[in-house]
Formats: sequence, structure tokens, C-alpha cells
Amino acid sequence: MDWDIFFSISQTPVDGVTPPERAMFSNFFEQAVAADELGFGTAWVAESHLSSEVQKRTSHPVIPHWQGEVGLNCDILQLAHQVFRRTRRLEVGSAVMNILCSGGPIAHAERVATFCALHGVDPAERRRLHVGFAAGRFDFMNRAMGVGPRSPLEEAAWPVLKGKVFAEAAEVFLRLLRGDALSSDEVRRTTLARADFRSDEAWAKVADLAGVARDAVLDVPRRWSFEVLKVVPQAWRRDLLQLVVGSHEPATQVEVNRILPVQVFNLSITKPEVIDETHRRMAAAYHPDGGPWRRAYMPRTVFVFLNERDGLSPASRRAAAREEARAALSAYWTALEGTLDPKKVEGAADNALVGDADEVAEQVVARFHPEDRLMLWFDFFNHDSGRVVENMARFMERVVPRVRERLA
Repeated sequence: MDWDIFFSISQTPVDGVTPPERAMFSNFFEQAVAADELGFGTAWVAESHLSSEVQKRTSHPVIPHWQGEVGLNCDILQLAHQVFRRTRRLEVGSAVMNILCSGGPIAHAERVATFCALHGVDPAERRRLHVGFAAGRFDFMNRAMGVGPRSPLEEAAWPVLKGKVFAEAAEVFLRLLRGDALSSDEVRRTTLARADFRSDEAWAKVADLAGVARDAVLDVPRRWSFEVLKVVPQAWRRDLLQLVVGSHEPATQVEVNRILPVQVFNLSITKPEVIDETHRRMAAAYHPDGGPWRRAYMPRTVFVFLNERDGLSPASRRAAAREEARAALSAYWTALEGTLDPKKVEGAADNALVGDADEVAEQVVARFHPEDRLMLWFDFFNHDSGRVVENMARFMERVVPRVRERLA
């Protein structure tokens, strides 16, 4: 089993205290250095754009009850340079880079190529940048940067069309990273048809706006239109880059692997049958240049609420861990939705790792495959960096050996 770590850098109030930005970044670097020393493989960092606090003032607030900022990292490439400078073995990943906003797929391809060229100047460098890429969670970030519906028809179709826009962006992004000289005329067509929509009513609205028959296939103008181009630098080291798509769409997972080896993100809360089906699909679809598909190529996030504090009995540690999980998850769901749904808190806790070292080790073995790769999330609604580092250390020192013993 592979052990990675996930960082949110989420500037939210905990027990009424919101750390300043400088403290948030200082805590992150302290934890990244600790992760390196403790032997974690990759530090995955959440990405966000624009102030979620200010966005609440708009006509369509997306998370009106959230306090503070969802995340402070808006540029994994700058952050990765800082992490690599401070560490010796740790790799860095984006979870995930939004390739629609901030200039779109061409700009992102060029930025990634530049990063890898600079990172690889030292021929002895072996640590990779893992670029998880997706379409972004919140539409307001994309729309503010020019990527959104361009007409009433596209507005009506946007729940479907956004995924197709991402597929177009992914092709441009990956082919440019592959080193292609490319024009938009060579990129996939974007179309809409009845099969794309969940209901006849949703498709009928789009077809009527377009003035086409119900059985028509509707062409949508390309999002990015450009004559032949190629990004620079060109002679950068491809071995320092690993790509990971943040899409649950089977067709997208398959299509991107026709271009380059692209791994897949997933969540610990995903149903086991979906996980298994994804592994079966990727075993057949994974690009041959990446070698045989491995379960570790689909990293999975999971909350960790571990209590191994000295001076407490096992029962007290387990009770304290459950209370920490309840408090953090309750704060999260209240912030996200404005009300507290005990069932959602309970469901999230059931999918988290909660307890002392023995209990958490049992949960890992029961819930995950021995060849899985876990992105362990310790800083969830927790700004006590010393405690976060302590939990990271206790996990590697006490939980991991117990997992190995049980799997032996």
C-alpha cells in the first residue's frame, strides 16, 4: 500500500479562530517538511481560485454559509518549487489543476512544460510533479475568467456541455504536452444530442433553442480556436511529469489515454463497485507507454482522525478521535450547506479513518485493497500544525506497521 498526503490549505475558522495567510502557508511548509522526513510519497495540494468569501456578495453565491477561504493555493507550480526546495524525497501533486480557467489549456500546457524544464535542469533530479487536472468544482471561477455559456442555448445545455468543454481542453492540453504542433481544426468536434441528456425535457429545450429536430446532432463551436502552434520549452524531461485526470466520466478516462498515460483520481466515498469497474476499464485503456495498469494509479482521498496521544487509555483515545471527527465534519457540512445533517456527518465519518492506531489500522485493511494508494487528509478543519504533524508521525510510526502486520 502506498501512503501519500493531502493538504487543503483551507483558511476557515476553527473554534472561532481564522489564521492569517502567512500562518496558513507556514503551517503547510512545516507539514510538507515533516511528510518528507516521515516517508510519505506525494504531497497532493488542493487548488482554488478567487475569494470564496467575496463571492458570497454576488447574485449567485455558491457556498453562502462558508466562512473564510476554501483554499489559498491557486498555483501548484509556484508552490511545488517551494516544496522541492525544502525537501529531499517528497513528490508534489495538484488536486486538482483547473485547465479551463487562468488562460485555458494552451497556457497551462506551456506553464507545465516550463516547470518541468526548470525542475529538470539538474540531471540527478528524479522527483515528479503529478498534475491532476479537471474542469474545476465551482463555475464562478471559470466564468470570471471567460469560460462559460456563450449563448442562451449553451446556458441551457451547460450541465452537459461543461464536460464536453473539458474534454476539448484535455485534448489540447495533452497533445501540446506530448509535443504536437497543433491547430484547433485538428481537435475533436463538440456535439450535443439526445443521448447526452438525462431527460427528454432537458434536450427538447436545447433543440428548440437551436431550431433543430429532436433526433438531430448539434454542432457546438469550439471553445478554443487557433492556428497551428507548439508550446515552448520543447526539450523538457517527460519523466518528471505524471498526469492524473479528475473526471468520473468513463469515456473521458479512456479518451485521454489515447494521447498519453493518464492516471485517475477517485474518492474514498466512491462505491466499491465503481472503484472496481474503473480499475477494470483502466487495465484495458491505460496508455501503453505507461506500462501495465496498477491500483496505485488511482489515488484515493480519505480523512484521518487519529488519536495516539500519550497518557490516554485506548478507550479515551478512541472516544477523543470520534469527537474530533464529529466536530470537524459537523463544521464542514454546516459551512457547506448552512444546516447540519447528522446523516451526512455520520456517513462521512463512516468513510473516514477514525480512532487509535489499532482501530485505524483495522479500518484501512477492511476498506482498502493492499495495492491501493491513499491520500491521507490530516489538516481537515485543523489549524494546530503541531497536532497535525504529531498525527502524521503517529500514523507512519504506529498505524503503518500494524497494517503491514495484518497484510503479511
